[in-house]
Amino acid sequence: MNQHPLPLPPEHIPAGAAPWRSDDARRWAAAVPGKWAGPLYAAIALIAGAAWAIAWEPEFACTAARPCGTEWWGLAHFGLLLLCLYWIWRQPRLALAGAAALAATSLLRLTDADPVNGTGDSGFLAALGFVALTLTHRLAARRRQRALAEEAAGPGRHPLPEAADRFVRGRVSLIVAAVLFAVSAFALWQALGVVGAYEERAAAADRVSAQIVEVETSDEDLSPMVAESAGERRHRVETAFPEDYPVGTRVELAVDGDWIRLVSEPYDIFGWEMLLLAASVPGLAFLANGLTGHRRARALDGGRVPVLKVLLRQGDEDGRATVYAADDTAAERPLLTFHSLDATRDPEDDSSFPGHEEGMEQYVEEAEDRAGPEGDPEEPLREAILYGVPHEGAEVMFLAPVWVPDGEPVHEVEVERSVTPVRLAGRGMGGPFGSGKSADRRARTRRRPVDEIAAELPLPSAAPLSWSADRASRGVGLFLLLAQGGGVWALLGDGLSWQWILVALALPTLINSIATALNWRLTADRDGVWVAGPWRVRHIPWDSVIGVRHTPDSVEITLTGGKEIELSPVGFARLQTRLGRPSAALEAADALRALLHRPDLRPERNAEPSEQGMPLGPVIVVVAAVWAAVVVLLL
Repeated sequence: MNQHPLPLPPEHIPAGAAPWRSDDARRWAAAVPGKWAGPLYAAIALIAGAAWAIAWEPEFACTAARPCGTEWWGLAHFGLLLLCLYWIWRQPRLALAGAAALAATSLLRLTDADPVNGTGDSGFLAALGFVALTLTHRLAARRRQRALAEEAAGPGRHPLPEAADRFVRGRVSLIVAAVLFAVSAFALWQALGVVGAYEERAAAADRVSAQIVEVETSDEDLSPMVAESAGERRHRVETAFPEDYPVGTRVELAVDGDWIRLVSEPYDIFGWEMLLLAASVPGLAFLANGLTGHRRARALDGGRVPVLKVLLRQGDEDGRATVYAADDTAAERPLLTFHSLDATRDPEDDSSFPGHEEGMEQYVEEAEDRAGPEGDPEEPLREAILYGVPHEGAEVMFLAPVWVPDGEPVHEVEVERSVTPVRLAGRGMGGPFGSGKSADRRARTRRRPVDEIAAELPLPSAAPLSWSADRASRGVGLFLLLAQGGGVWALLGDGLSWQWILVALALPTLINSIATALNWRLTADRDGVWVAGPWRVRHIPWDSVIGVRHTPDSVEITLTGGKEIELSPVGFARLQTRLGRPSAALEAADALRALLHRPDLRPERNAEPSEQGMPLGPVIVVVAAVWAAVVVLLL
């Protein structure tokens, strides 16, 4: 249904600004990369290629001639592989450079005469070739989109609005990267310290040739062995790979008094290597994000930029802006989306436009029609000026009239800037001009009018209406219950330690979530709402309820005096919506909102005790205690 967008006053529209019409938008949307080049397929191919190479990688036993020591090259190769998997989604240019570096190292390995190595690396190179093809295609599509957007904007270039301030982008990412690099440096320093200490001790130690006479395989990280040298002297030494040293194997030992080491296994720095990998990989990712954000911000701030007249709608909960063509007043074909924040230099600056009331009269009437009894209308379309060249990963800014939920005109404009890269709207479902599934999904998730909800309720109803945990909610609760059981097993297996402090702090919250997810219940009767939470059942009179709201994993009931009652988690609404399945929590919130504003729809009698639900928290506490006792007895 067409609607009258909230108008932007003419004095705020740059001279010569061209509207982004549907015909131009269709050409722009048609330039998006093909589905075959999506990040998911490239990531799957890269993972499959890496798994293939690992499967064909020959296993080498540690020997004195080839000891198991540092694997800096292999560590760097694996870290680059992880970065490429991330960059495939976020930084196609860097992913392409990373894929080229991985291909270079694999080509070097192909010079090895071992045909097994060649088979594994050939499969990995084939996967890298596909990844490079998808990335090249995406970058080419991005260039085409830039060209089409600039063509639609025309030759004119305009400065940013006077009220716009410069954003210092990437600062937080760079700070996080610095912290992670400090951790990486510490891990590297510790690892090199272990290596240096061994080399110094080994240089002064005696080299002894011995024969393994006894091997004790244990469940610990290191297994003890007994080796006998000349003169029937026995040495007790530990190994991480007891299967490589059967009885009778000759080994070489470095012996310095009671300090004995296998020359084939000189030291163990695996933990420090993992810490180095865990810190350096996200550190490089944050560094790249920070530098890229800074570069894109400077490009937008650098001078005059193209502008386009568009329509825009912004979510009131997550700040996500969705852009439509200037003539798409039905908001049927979203083009792009991004999160934004206010970019005004002076918050006290008066950007009102008096004398524009006449153009807003039609909008105000439509806003009042869209408002339900609770006076909360749907976010309307707004006319806006888009600054910058829109394409995937771009940085943009928009100027639009201010909208407030009560539908009253405030005669002000706002300037907001993207704080996340521009993404193509509806990209996984045929694109902006695809099959229309994205529009169906928005229709399922929008806040529905009270009359529409009331038509679906089993009314008139004498019995109370109840909603309780569905399969998705119980699935979440079961997963959390299993996670709790596994955590208790792992911690008790290591004995009592300081980690139990963390368990004591986290256990109440975890039990609260498990009990809620497995057994939450909402019951509406004549006098109010019964809320069965994890620990008790509460009755809330209708006069005390101000509003009912559903978020992705909770139901929130707002009471007089600013108090809130929250049930969380109550399911997996986003996944259920994607699968086209109903959410009991969403249905409960909608129905309670309708009953709140339409007293004539409420049930005729009050709920009996058996209909009010029961708390499950005490039961979960008993189950957790019994499980802990069982684990202690078994271990």
